[in-house]
Amino acid sequence: MGTDKRQRQKEGRAIRIAAAEASQKKADQRALVLRAILVVVVVGVVVAGLFILANGDDGDETATPTTLDPLSSTSLPVDTTPALPSAAGKPCVAQVTPPAEGEPTVPVKEGDAPTELVIEDLTVGTGEEITDPTQTVNVNYVGVACSTGETFDSSFARGEPVEFPLDGVIPGWTQGLIGMKVGGTRLLGIPSELAYGAAGSPPAIAPDEALWFVVTLEGIGASTPDPSTETTIAPDAAASSTTATTAAGGSTTTAAP
Repeated sequence: MGTDKRQRQKEGRAIRIAAAEASQKKADQRALVLRAILVVVVVGVVVAGLFILANGDDGDETATPTTLDPLSSTSLPVDTTPALPSAAGKPCVAQVTPPAEGEPTVPVKEGDAPTELVIEDLTVGTGEEITDPTQTVNVNYVGVACSTGETFDSSFARGEPVEFPLDGVIPGWTQGLIGMKVGGTRLLGIPSELAYGAAGSPPAIAPDEALWFVVTLEGIGASTPDPSTETTIAPDAAASSTTATTAAGGSTTTAAP
């Protein structure tokens, strides 16, 4: 009787041990499956991230070749013109551009660039005098860059004077033409700070460039067209007229033919 009891106890322990081992085996299998799922998820996230980065780089590359002109519906090519080097510290050299027909030579003062406004009357006029920077003036002029000696703009070469309010141009002109009389011709040496400064006016005028001008004052006040010679511009021509900004900062409007 005692032997049967011990045998049943032994068999019970064996059953419990077998059940525990089976339960542990199932737990190990579940952990293995979870680890496999976690690995798959991590790999998927990494692959998706790499794909997004690759597509983002491609999008940047395709978006950079053109820029959008805010005043136009047309995409314009990116300006790849190299930036002009600064003219700071460079001396002034004599004018190297041959004058156009009827254009005066600019007597550039060679050497150090002007640091203050240079005003020199080459011919003193006998007409009305500029007394107010808000006056409208009518002038012919030619401009030369200090460091290169090159002519960058000339109304003489275009064959007609330019009219503009004196307070609408670079400070060197606004200050430099006060006191000038109609019929006179004046030399202006304008330091960079009173011209286009550190920005310059590419491609003709470098950053920090001093400028030399010869200016002839043709008249003061807005000109009044002669009714006997005034022409009427056809609507199509008027619509296609263009406005050109002068180097001095004024503007002229030229009707298309």
